[in-house]
Amino acid sequence: MRVVGGSLRGRKLAAPRGRATRPTPERVREAVFSILADVSGDIVLDLFAGSGAMAIEAMSRGAAHATLVDSSPAAIAAIRRNVDALGLGVEVLHQRVQQFLRNARTYGRQYDLVFVDPPYSQAAALGPALTGALTPVLAPGARVVVESDPRAPLKLGLAADSDERRYGDSLIEIFHTNPHGP
Repeated sequence: MRVVGGSLRGRKLAAPRGRATRPTPERVREAVFSILADVSGDIVLDLFAGSGAMAIEAMSRGAAHATLVDSSPAAIAAIRRNVDALGLGVEVLHQRVQQFLRNARTYGRQYDLVFVDPPYSQAAALGPALTGALTPVLAPGARVVVESDPRAPLKLGLAADSDERRYGDSLIEIFHTNPHGP
């Protein structure tokens, strides 16, 4: 697995050990960033970060800062290996996503670009809770990229325009929120 674009293009990424994490394939990352186009200066949040590949890809392409959140010790170890090897100054948090979102809301944190890629087996059940918790941390004009299984997709009820694409066994939905806020 490698970074597919930007200043870190071609650099290797470690994936978490075991089968619990499913890293986003390179061709899917490339397609997502082609759709997103410019991420320069974005404040990025990567929920259920896994290997951290999506946030790392954003940093490689000019994002200003990234916060990567995962509850799996194996995922956190892989993320730390990756960001250390690449010399990235990002925030890596070993925490449950819901807990992080509650804290982020309390402290008024907001993000321009959010990646949401929960375990496929949990995605369908997470929609309502994630929608309510995620909305307060979205900056005006934020973009949210959701990856899930097309057979049991994660449905977020965001008040936003969306673009849906399928890549093999991955369903990608990109939400574009109102640039003037809610």
